[in-house]
Amino acid sequence: MGIPFLGNWRKKRGPALGVAVFSDGDADAAGVTGLLSECELLRSQAGQAGVELDDSAVSLEALDQLLPRWRDDEEALPWLGNDAGLYLGTVIVRTVAGAAWEIWPNGHPVVRLASGREIDVVADGHTWASTGAPELSQVYAEVAEV
Repeated sequence: MGIPFLGNWRKKRGPALGVAVFSDGDADAAGVTGLLSECELLRSQAGQAGVELDDSAVSLEALDQLLPRWRDDEEALPWLGNDAGLYLGTVIVRTVAGAAWEIWPNGHPVVRLASGREIDVVADGHTWASTGAPELSQVYAEVAEV
């Protein structure tokens, strides 16, 4: 999409990073989990590489092994980072006892563990997409130990 003013804005500020979720306060946990687990771009990229994302810790390990071709695409990189973080959060919420999505007042989704610790999975996803570290499976392993 060639929108001139948007191109100039990106040059000055860089790509938009992050995800925001807003509701009228009546959102149920299952609905939020379903919405945040979509991760269409990541699922598409992984599927093209033969990796099935089944919301398991093993799938995080498979993602960590993918050749990071997306790093050459400045347009897709922030979106893929969002999806990677949301997918990491989805795996944590679905497999770690007591973990749940928490939406900060500014709309930023994080994962809250039973201990009360909050994990900014979107930030972890962006770092993974752009540098490969920390690995998604490593973040999961640290969280699952708690």
